[in-house]
Amino acid sequence: MATSGTTTFDLNIDDIVEEAFERCGMRPTSGYQLSSARRSLNLVFLDWANRGLNLWTIEQKTASLTQGTADVTLDSDTVNVLSAVIRDSSSGTNQDITIERISREEYLNVPDKSTQARPAQYYVQRANTFKVFLYPAADQAYTLVYYRIRRIQDAGAYTNTADVNFRFLPCLVSGLAYYLALKFAPERVTALKAFYEEDFQRAALEDRDTASVSFVPELGV
Repeated sequence: MATSGTTTFDLNIDDIVEEAFERCGMRPTSGYQLSSARRSLNLVFLDWANRGLNLWTIEQKTASLTQGTADVTLDSDTVNVLSAVIRDSSSGTNQDITIERISREEYLNVPDKSTQARPAQYYVQRANTFKVFLYPAADQAYTLVYYRIRRIQDAGAYTNTADVNFRFLPCLVSGLAYYLALKFAPERVTALKAFYEEDFQRAALEDRDTASVSFVPELGV
């Protein structure tokens, strides 16, 4: 028998909502239920941001530094910074130098934060205004290159597709069904929560880097 030859299956927000309501044993019959479902879907996305890495939301960004730059304000949809380097192009070629992430307390204890040199450390302020504080402050022009986790985009219009990797579609439907059951089908909450956690665990185990790693014991320890 012939196969379709395509691998483009996806669900728009309306399909996700309909499938989730069906798992609750009902169909949406009012505008309020649809609005409630979209709100719950956005809450599922926020829940995922709290659960750890979502590889499709990791992206590389850059910020230009000038002499005296000691902090950089990042985009408001930043969840966290994973790693960073200082790119020095003063010699005519790009040289990336790793910088160390430090804690808030370590940065606070730096006695003279106005010292200028090539930045070697950075502190990430995870607040309403997301900032990276550098130490030392830049003594010339550099580029801060960093990998960040961004927020998953909001559901938006019902005709949109969800900003998720295809592997997470089953998990997304399960999560929305669980959230809707809390409001409309309390008798199914326990079962749907179990399905949600199982689907999320399965997707999260696959959503990871698969580079090899080796551990070498330190002599004398």
